[in-house]
Amino acid sequence: MRLILKLVSSLLLLFIIFSTIYFLVNRVPDRSVEQLKPQWAQTPSQFIEITGMQVHLRDEGPRDDAIPIVLLHGTSSSLHTWDGWSNALKDHHRVIRFDLPAFGLTGPALDSNYSIESYSRIVIEVLDKLEVDRAILVGNSLGGYVSWATAVFYPDRVAQLVLIDSSGYPFQPESIPIGFRIASTPILNKLMQQVLPRGLVESSVKNVYGNPELVTPELVERYFDLTTREGNRQALAELMPKLRSGQLASRLSELKLPTLIIWGEQDRLIPPEIADQFHHDIVGSQLVRFNELGHVPQEEDPLKTVNAFKAFLAQQTKVNR
Repeated sequence: MRLILKLVSSLLLLFIIFSTIYFLVNRVPDRSVEQLKPQWAQTPSQFIEITGMQVHLRDEGPRDDAIPIVLLHGTSSSLHTWDGWSNALKDHHRVIRFDLPAFGLTGPALDSNYSIESYSRIVIEVLDKLEVDRAILVGNSLGGYVSWATAVFYPDRVAQLVLIDSSGYPFQPESIPIGFRIASTPILNKLMQQVLPRGLVESSVKNVYGNPELVTPELVERYFDLTTREGNRQALAELMPKLRSGQLASRLSELKLPTLIIWGEQDRLIPPEIADQFHHDIVGSQLVRFNELGHVPQEEDPLKTVNAFKAFLAQQTKVNR
């Protein structure tokens, strides 16, 4: 009996030692916006005040573009996910993209309100601040949900809609990135606010790519850095329970505007059959599938996906002549 107790005590001591070492090695405190700005807020980044927040935003392209394109990213992402699209569009279109509350350099909402209604109001307040009457909303994942919800709540402000692997329906994922699982788990999500192994971030990003080999160290660095923005990890834990409720899906049939749906067939987070639901419920919508791409197709293959968007724009221009 004494031998067993001694063995258990030794194992417990080893566990405590290794846990302490692991914590110290992987401890990553929150970082301030000022620390992150030199790398992630270079020109043409700007910050505008919206409901007390300093929203990180990029506004590029010709200002005389009557209906700008607004690009909205997904959960734990940032405006940088649209770099390829912005570069391909800004010569001929005004392109606006910003970090949604709880993410990127914008950081947590001051009131911790992460309802879809609140996100939609933020979009409208950004448009008001930039004196934009109507826009084409393009959104990936959570950004897609925010986009179509904004079109439901404020139909006069949205001219066209593009949904890329959008959320908004209840769904059963095939695989959830480990970072999302931890953020949804009590106690572990508290630990994540202090401990963030780089490997965890890399695994999470690879999980949403159709081809994980395309995930570069530079890409992992971006996701890692912006996750550590002050307050973002706590905000992620607060908003995760609200992301899969699907309470607004019954109103999708109200949408009567030109809509393009883009989907990566290798999406293991939001299944491809959800694309069919959007296509069915939004009458007259178009659906373009990419067999080799995952949950963030606009980032994984900007050229192919933006070309589908350009074709949609050209078609709408012909229709409106």
